[in-house]
Amino acid sequence: MIRRVTAPALFPPPTYSHASVVEAGTKLAFLAGAVPLDEHGVIVGPGDPVRQAEQVIANLREQLRAVGSDLAHVVATDVYVVCSEPAVLTSVWEVVRASGLSTGPHSSTLLGVACLGYTGQLVEITATAVVPEQAGGDR
Repeated sequence: MIRRVTAPALFPPPTYSHASVVEAGTKLAFLAGAVPLDEHGVIVGPGDPVRQAEQVIANLREQLRAVGSDLAHVVATDVYVVCSEPAVLTSVWEVVRASGLSTGPHSSTLLGVACLGYTGQLVEITATAVVPEQAGGDR
């Protein structure tokens, strides 16, 4: 259902693929950015990008569960981090990698940005995922 592609003429990516190919007729979910808010809308881990990344991954799992998918079926992400230092980007990527999200490996872009939508927000992840067929062929 999902074919992960690493282009042989390009530098091999460390923990992601260059592209993911999904066959026509497959159900896809395009998820809004997962953010580091708790169930009451309060920022988790103020000032801590690693803690916020952990909350973002937890929230992403819930978004995926709501559409009948999971981290293993994610084909692409954009990871936004408020920072100007590669070390901060690396620390957030380590959370992504440890979550199993990069197991695919999925296609991903990791970006340092100036700000995000909520006051105090340091991390956000958007995702596209395959929604696997249910038993009996239902989608």
